[in-house]
This record gives sequence, structure tokens and C-alpha cells, in this order.
Amino acid sequence: MARRSSSSPRPPPLPLTAAKLRDLGLTYAARFATTEAKLATYLRRKLRERGWAEDAPPLPEALAAEFAELGYVNDQLFAEGKAAALGRKGMGKLRVKSTLRAAGIAEHIAQPLCDTNAAQDFERALRFAERRHIGPYSTEDADDKRRNRWLGALLRSGHPPQVAYKIVRLKSVAEADLALSEFDESMPVNS
Repeated sequence: MARRSSSSPRPPPLPLTAAKLRDLGLTYAARFATTEAKLATYLRRKLRERGWAEDAPPLPEALAAEFAELGYVNDQLFAEGKAAALGRKGMGKLRVKSTLRAAGIAEHIAQPLCDTNAAQDFERALRFAERRHIGPYSTEDADDKRRNRWLGALLRSGHPPQVAYKIVRLKSVAEADLALSEFDESMPVNS
């Protein structure tokens, strides 16, 4: 049997059938933490790439909804995990909300995960600043140009402007700890 050389073109993939589309969906859901919307998008992309071999029209949204009903895909668990991971990285609530929206998470699921109080917002911003060596965690002198870059980084990471301005103006880690302790500790804490 002759071997194909690596330069010879591959034959085009066969068009999808309902069974093959289902298999692709199962494989994707098993490999990746995903949402119903992201799964439907993946299936639509595969249909565009490979075509459809059957008379009945393909229904990627129905297949994704079926997988959600069976528990293969769970938007609530995905959103909770993603929001917690972004919070641990120090991302602000605006970034968390936009990430969840991009993943196709419904507003009624995303909103409670994005509701944080002022102390949590400040703590997350400090965590981000520490990771990125911003403000009180910087080893460099804070000139106007550098402060503007820090401010931009904090704003892009989803922190409210008033929090970002405060972080950028802090001069030491001790000052940051003091500023964090000033927040009312009786505020409810959402994880």
C-alpha cells in the first residue's frame, strides 16, 4: 500500500449526519467546560465547514438544548466556575459580566454572580494590581505615563474608575492594606 506524502492534499471531510453531529457535540461537551450557546455555535461552525448530508435540516440549537436538559452542559455551573476563576485573578465585575455574556450566559444567571460590594471590588482590584505589579506593588517609580498605563490596565480588567484611581494613587502595600481595612466589614460578601 502506497503511503501518501505529507504534501498531498487531504480529501475533504464527509458531510455530517445527525448521528455524527451528535457525536461531535458529545465529544465537545466531554472535553470542554462549555455553555449551551457555545455548544450550539460549535455545532453550527462544524456544519458550515463540512456540510449536511441528510434531507431533514440540522438543528444544532435543539441538540444543545437536549444536552443541557440531560445535564451534559450546565450554564449555571459554568458561570459560577468562570466568575470565581476571574475573581481569583482579580478581574472586576464588568469584566466578569462581559465574559459571561460572551459565553452566552443568560442575564438572570450572570447578574447575581457579578453583584459585589465596594470592599470586594477593592480587594479584587488589589489582587489584580499585585499580580501585575501596579501601584503599591510596583518596584518602579510612579510617573504620570506609568500611572496612566496602570489605570488603563485596571479599567480593562473591569474595575470601576473610582477604584482604579484609588489603587493607582496608593504608595505602599501598607497603605493598600489600610485602605482595604477601611471598608465596612459588615457588608455582605458574595463569593
